Amino acid sequence: MSTLFISDLHLHETRPQITRAFFHFLHTQALGAEQLYILGDFFDAWIGDDDDNALNAEIATELKKLSSAGTQIFLMHGNRDFLLGEKFAAQAGAQLIAEGTVIDLYGCPTLLLHGDNLCTDDKDYIAFRQQVRSPQWQQQILAQPLAARRALAAQLREKSQAMNSLKAEDIMDVSQADVIRVMQNAEVTRLIHGHTHRPARHTLEVNLKSAERIVLGDWHDLGWVIVADRDKTELISWSL
Repeated sequence: MSTLFISDLHLHETRPQITRAFFHFLHTQALGAEQLYILGDFFDAWIGDDDDNALNAEIATELKKLSSAGTQIFLMHGNRDFLLGEKFAAQAGAQLIAEGTVIDLYGCPTLLLHGDNLCTDDKDYIAFRQQVRSPQWQQQILAQPLAARRALAAQLREKSQAMNSLKAEDIMDVSQADVIRVMQNAEVTRLIHGHTHRPARHTLEVNLKSAERIVLGDWHDLGWVIVADRDKTELISWSL
């Protein structure tokens, strides 16, 4: 048995090749896995569980098939799909999990994050994150008509792309001090996250112990998955 982790697929109707690659992943690599963790930015934008976009329903149906076949599916919010709710999770046969969840990964306590909360050098983004993660802000947005929410999502995507193009690369990466802090607080020696689109395995020291941070890549030219079992943990990529 194995446990799989993916992140940052940014599924959207304008990227049908990524949707096709994800469905192939579900029908092949994920089939028979014990658990599948999706660590945020699964969708490029999410405007609410009441969105009647046909792609959303198709994705929920495919996830439900995997769940019905015996794989537990867990969803974590990202910075693009923080409005994902219980309705979609139920349709997909998945369970929403909180950012900062710690799991026992075959004997190794492992902290799971999307990863954007670690990018604390980007002060503008952290301020924006605090705003959009506010329950009050989210309630106000979800109360708006679908058309207004679609327009807002498009506006936020364009703004994000424009702002990121002007920022230094190191600002958009994680803060090492915050990585160590969250791992110390969670009392773990392994952290798995996405968000930065910088797939790698990093070694570090936490509480005088050898530790590891594994970063998932985004699905663009390559697909990325972490495959863990009782013997090993691998970060794997393949051409899309």
